[in-house]
This record gives sequence, structure tokens and C-alpha cells, in this order.
Amino acid sequence: MIADDVQLGEGVVIHHPDLVNIYGCRIGDGTMIGPFVEIQRGVVIGARCKISSHSFVCTGVEIGDGVFVGHGVMFTNDLQPRATTPDGRLQGPDDWELVPTRVEDGASIGSGATILAGVTIGAGALVGAGAVVTKDVPPGAVVAGVPARPMGR
Repeated sequence: MIADDVQLGEGVVIHHPDLVNIYGCRIGDGTMIGPFVEIQRGVVIGARCKISSHSFVCTGVEIGDGVFVGHGVMFTNDLQPRATTPDGRLQGPDDWELVPTRVEDGASIGSGATILAGVTIGAGALVGAGAVVTKDVPPGAVVAGVPARPMGR
């Protein structure tokens, strides 16, 4: 489903639009979105990006231009996720803090990576497949592992 409130740039390609969940976001010119992707409210995705199948891009994520997001990449937006409040109520919008995440121009994120809330992945950086990114990644750096560690440039 592609909601009516999605702002799509020129030439955006959404493979199998019936197999995505995209709402309240902005997607830049020439970006390609694979099947089984969810992009939530408030997300901004730049121009000429590739968001591969089975990826989850949650509220609070901003992705620059020319970014590659591999298959099954998961972003998070809460550093202390809980289902309920201390008194046992189901958490609502006012019960947790949204922590923004940024992926700068030209970065690449390998399949199966998890990106924790609050990090910045620098321009041109490469995150290896399956990595868990818990800290900022400098521009041009190559990181891999759990947790992700520098592997070079």
C-alpha cells in the first residue's frame, strides 16, 4: 500500500506497489524501492537511492542521495523500547523518545544490517552485511561485525 500522503519524486520506481507499506514520507527523484519494504511517517529518502526488499525504515530516519540499503536492513528509532509503561499500560506516542538517525550521501548498507537509533552513517561509508551499527560511522569508513567496528577506508 502506498498512502495518499506520500510525496514521490520524479521517476521513483516501486517494485510491486501492492507489496509495500509506505506512508507519510518523502522519496526523492529516481529512487527504487523493492517489495516488502515499510517506510514510515516522516522519513525522508533522497534521490537515486536503492532500498532493497524486506527493509524497514522507521520514523526518524533521514537518508541522503545515492544511498544503497541492502535486503532486510532494519533501522530503529528508540533506545529503550518497551511495550508497556512502568504502571503496565500499553505505551503510547508520549511514552517514548524518538531518536533520529541519518545516512549521508553515497553511503551503502549491506544486507541484514541493523542500524540503532541516533547514529549517523557518514557520506560514502560502507556498512558490511549483518553488521549492528551502534555508533556513528565516519565518512568513507568501512565497518563490519557485531557491534560494527572499523575495517578500513
